[in-house]
Amino acid sequence: YDYVEPLNKDYAYSLIGDALLSQNVLNITQSGQFRPKVYNVWVTGYSSAVEETDDTPFITASGVYVYEGIAAANFLPMGTTIRIPELFADQVFVIEDRMHPKNSHKVDIWFPSKQEAQEFGIKLTKIEVL
Repeated sequence: YDYVEPLNKDYAYSLIGDALLSQNVLNITQSGQFRPKVYNVWVTGYSSAVEETDDTPFITASGVYVYEGIAAANFLPMGTTIRIPELFADQVFVIEDRMHPKNSHKVDIWFPSKQEAQEFGIKLTKIEVL
């Protein structure tokens, strides 16, 4: 990576909204080639356990049912695709859910069980915004 931008809570709050779609996320080289924007973020795990969600635990904030590859983040628009190469190799995640505002600077990965989410824990790593 040429440059890894740290993502702090204040910066995350500034990215929320439609203004994120142009300069802030996309990273186009002068030759016109796409290069993913890379951020250092805290990544956590969550599940559809009732105590971790609202009254519709298997439906995301975007309205889709949970599936492997869903992620939650407040600083990226719904539908944004990301990779977390250090933890999940080439797997692509789709931002389909949101988190409590106090976690607006984090990415949350959905797991089928609470135990798997707890075992994943919390990790500081790079994400690539595709």
